[in-house]
Order: sequence, then C-alpha cells, then structure tokens
Amino acid sequence: MSRRTEEIPQNDHDPTGTATGEPDGDRPNGLTKPAAPTTDGFAKPAIATTDGLAEPAATTDALAKPATATMTDDPAKPADGPGAITEPDPGRPRSWEAVRHLLVRLHFYAGVLVAPFLLVAALTGLAYTLTPQLDQLLYGDQLRVERVGDGPRPLAEQIAAARAAYPEGTVASVVTPQGPEETTRVVLAVPELGEKQRTVFVDPYTAEVRGELTTWFGSTPLTTWLDDLHRNLNLGETGRLYSEVAASWLGVTVLGGLVLWLGRSRGQRAKSARGALLPDRKARGVRRTRSWHAATGVWLAVALLFLSATGLTWSNYAGERFGRLLDAANGNAPALDTALPGAEAPVEDHSDHAGHGGGEATADADPADFDAALTAARNAGLGGTVVVTPAADAASAWTVAQNDNVWPVHYDRVAVDVAGGEITSRTYWADHPALSKLSKLGVQGHMGVLFGVVNQIVLALVALGLTAVIVWGYRMWWQRRPTRADRRAPVGRAPERGAWRRLPLPVLILGIPAVAALGWALPVLGVTLAGFLVVDVVAGAVRRQRRTA
Repeated sequence: MSRRTEEIPQNDHDPTGTATGEPDGDRPNGLTKPAAPTTDGFAKPAIATTDGLAEPAATTDALAKPATATMTDDPAKPADGPGAITEPDPGRPRSWEAVRHLLVRLHFYAGVLVAPFLLVAALTGLAYTLTPQLDQLLYGDQLRVERVGDGPRPLAEQIAAARAAYPEGTVASVVTPQGPEETTRVVLAVPELGEKQRTVFVDPYTAEVRGELTTWFGSTPLTTWLDDLHRNLNLGETGRLYSEVAASWLGVTVLGGLVLWLGRSRGQRAKSARGALLPDRKARGVRRTRSWHAATGVWLAVALLFLSATGLTWSNYAGERFGRLLDAANGNAPALDTALPGAEAPVEDHSDHAGHGGGEATADADPADFDAALTAARNAGLGGTVVVTPAADAASAWTVAQNDNVWPVHYDRVAVDVAGGEITSRTYWADHPALSKLSKLGVQGHMGVLFGVVNQIVLALVALGLTAVIVWGYRMWWQRRPTRADRRAPVGRAPERGAWRRLPLPVLILGIPAVAALGWALPVLGVTLAGFLVVDVVAGAVRRQRRTA
C-alpha cells in the first residue's frame, strides 16, 4: 500500500527552516539535528514550541532519518527548489494562528520584492541628509559673506546690484538672510528656466554680488539633484512611482514585522522588554541574524512609520487622497487676503510659493517698495528670515512671509499696501488647523530641517539602520536555503500558502473591507498588493499542475 504524500507545513515564522528540514546554520555543514525514529521507521516530526519555532525532537541515534518537508513514494525525488511554495492542508480548521501565517507570507513577499525600493530610498535619503553641509562646501562663496558688517544695506541697493549683474527676467522675490553670515537672495523669474529660477546672492553689508545659481523652490543645484534622486530617481513623474511604492509598503512591512516579532518574543524570550529590544547574542546562524533584524526594526519602527506617513503626503496618488482629506476637514492653511481695500475683486494668494516661483509680472517693481514692505512687516512683528514678494497686479497687496523652518518655526504672513505702509491682512501660524500644522512640520522633519543638525543625525542613523535591516533580511533568506546534496538551492523556500482559507470569519468580514479601504487611500499599495496576489495564485496553479502531470 502506497504511503500518502504529507506536507509538513513550514513554521510560520521560522526562517531557520527547522520544521521543514532546512538548515539553521547552527550546526556543522548546515544540517539540522536528526529527528528520533519511531517504531514504524518514520522520523518523529518536529515538536512545536511556544514561540512558534519548530524544534527537532531529541534523539540519541546518530543514524536516525532527518525530518523532511515531505514524505513521498519516491524517496529519490528531489525536494522543492528555491522559493518553492508550500501548499496548505485543506483539512486544517480555521484558527487565529492563520492570521500569523498570513502575516508571515505578506512580510516575506514585501521583504523580497519591495525591499530593493526601500534600500534605494534609504541610500538616497542618507545622501540627502548631508545637503546642508554639501551646499556650504560647494556653494560657500555664494551662500556666505566674507566679513560680517555693522548693518545691512537697504534692499533697494542690493536689488540694484543684482539687476546690474543679471538684467534678464524680473524680480520675483527677495529672501532676507537667515543669519549674520549669510547673503541676501534676489530671486529672478527667467522664462527660459521654466519652473526653476535664477537666484542672485548679494552681500547685505556691501551690496556686492557674490554669484548666482539656478535654483528650484530655493534649493541649490546639488540639493535639487539629490532631492529628485530620492523622489523619482531623476526619471521625472514616472520615477515617482518607485518612492510611492517604498513609502506605501514601508508602514505595512514595519507593522507586520512588529506583530510577528513581539508576538513571538512574548512566548519565547521577552519576559522582560530585553527580549524584544535587544538581539540575542547567544544565538547562532540564522537565529542570530533574525534577532538583529527584528530588534533593530523595533528601535526604528516609530521613525520609519513617520517617514512612511510624511512621504505619502506629497506622493502622486496617496498625496492626492491626502489633499482631499485636508479639503474635507478644512485642514488647509488659511489663505492670506491680498486684495487691496477698494479693489474690484480679490486676487488669488500666491504667497505659499513666495520666493520660489516666478510671477506673471513683465516689469520689475520699484526696488524702494521692497524696503517699504519689509519695514511694515518688521513693525508688525515679523522677525527672522522673510520672503518679500511684489504685488501680482495693481489691485493686490505685497506679501511678506516668515520662512523659518527650524524649530520653533515661524510662518506668520502679512499683506502690505506699500503706498501707505499699512498691513491690510494677516495670518498667524498659531491659527493654522492641526492637520495643516502636522503636514507642514512633518515635511520639514522628513527633510531633516526641523531640528537642525540633530534632525540630520537621526535621519542618517535611521537610513543606515534600515539598510542593515534589509541586508539582514536577505541574509536570512540565504541562510535558510537547503544544503543537503539532493536539495541544494540558492535561497530558502517561501512560507506556507493558503493561510487566508483558515482565517476566522470575523477576520475575513472585517479585514476585506479594511484592506479595500486601505487600497483606496494608498492606490499604489492596492495595485501592487493585487499584483502579488495574482502572482501567488498563478504560481500555486502552476505548481499543482506540475504535481498532477
């Protein structure tokens, strides 16, 4: 009588592959400890432990048959190849353990398929954190003055010097220095540059032109290039899909990993917080790698979730959904009314992009009016660096906006009638809705600006930590590969398929709408998740067809 083929399902979070007879790397030649033989000649199956990790049964017989993933009529038939998919046992009942099995499979595929995007985002983000220092190194002559003087010259003189050196275009705005050693920036809108600008750097103490750079939203050429590299790999709008894939899956991967590790640790070694927060230095092989992978992920979790959420707010598709949320919740920044008293109609507020984009004016405003607008704003209490933007037309006021992005931030704005030096309208940062504040501060924190050098150091450490976590993840996949002569493969096999069939009904009833809602809110996540499911179904069908052939 032929023995039936029986699958021993791969343990749900057992990268060692012990439950399937794969090596754990703790023993010579990568072989697992053999299971004890039973009276019928079959190997005793691995014993499950409370931490969800399979443990081979103890034995004193060195010649006992090792535990294997399958028992077939043909013992010479080679085992499954790399990344092979373990088929589920249709007779297994629904259980909450299936939730964990499903998370293992999702975490595995996210790690294998999405980790390259995350690795690129981490490395390009690491490079971007260095931009303030790189800018000073490359563009120090333009950004800094040679000697700090007694007091700044009027803006009119500085603008006149800039226009004498660079007469093309029109003056779009003037940005006052952030510190005593920095230069004034005269921003010119030049049609040939498109959405970019020509920024002329002027010594505020001598009105001497220090140079010019082609800037984008106030960023230097190097910062602009590194920003595009991080955001879209310098591939334009198409390349932005990469960063949205990374940001969409980063949060899902982190949360799934936390659930798996903390749930496992609770039953195994985390009777105190030490087991979850620190790697197990006594472990060897893949278990050691996994402990470093997981413990480091726990430490990075809050920062990674923050980067995922803030990155999504200005992504293409999820960002558009976030914009709808701000509109529905009245969470946008209050608009500054730039219409002059007695004007025929209010004019659209352009001050949100002040200092960065070109205006529609075809002729320069009177340079003396820049001083009048600045004086009125200073008298109204706007300190620090400000952006002075000319009026859009004769019916509109000038705008002066604080632009201090370092904590404590300052973003007050005023509309100024330069003819009389009066403030016609004002918005206060304190009056911004909570969502608007969180969005603004989140962006500055994501860019490493909000807390200065400390912010840069934290982001650099997070980027390096994420890189290490990804490398450890791939190392685990390699360490759990089969190494027996008849089962060699370059990488380990995928976790068990079909866990969703065993999910408890409440999980299915609540989970399916929740996943659909998440897919709507994060469209790129929804599309890629659907793609994973299609690939998984096709792979399972091909595997079953090969078995029956």
